[in-house]
Amino acid sequence: MAFYSLKITELMKKKKMIMMLAAVAAASAAMAQGNGQAGITEATQMVTSYFDPGTKLIYAVGAVIGLVGGVKVYQKFSSGDPDTSKTASSWFGACIFLIVAATILRSFFL
Repeated sequence: MAFYSLKITELMKKKKMIMMLAAVAAASAAMAQGNGQAGITEATQMVTSYFDPGTKLIYAVGAVIGLVGGVKVYQKFSSGDPDTSKTASSWFGACIFLIVAATILRSFFL
């Protein structure tokens, strides 16, 4: 009988130890919540700081595409190609898409 009571007290000690460890883990997780919020805020500020240079980069790419498209359309027009309007509309559409996409992304996220 003494053997069983010894086993029971050992089990009770193990259960108390596990409960104390669980309480400490829960408390440390609760304390870490504040630091997580600060990290999320910092990450948000870092990502939003990239939007202005990114938008300017997309505008620059749109300008280069517009220039390249203008040269291509001029070459087709000079050579008398009947497909000039199709080429002009596709290059112009690509340039407009880049400008509109950059503006919409900037207004949506900022």
